[in-house]
Amino acid sequence: MAVVAVLASLVFIGWLIFRAVRGKSVKAHFVSYGIAVIAGVFTYAYFLSMDFSQLIKIVASILLGIILIVTAALYQRRVSGRS
Repeated sequence: MAVVAVLASLVFIGWLIFRAVRGKSVKAHFVSYGIAVIAGVFTYAYFLSMDFSQLIKIVASILLGIILIVTAALYQRRVSGRS
């Protein structure tokens, strides 16, 4: 899986260089989308290489972080709405 991520990175960099050599513009959202896809593939490969107990701990931490962020955002909206 890591080979796919490395090849995707090389293809993306090659595509950017190819566009630059041909003198065509590269839009910012294409670059950010490409970086996000490559980061997702690397993350997927990293998670697949973990043992199961460590994977559960990381997923639980991510879910707890999401819950805390949403709770803080709701609380902030409620508090700023009173003023």
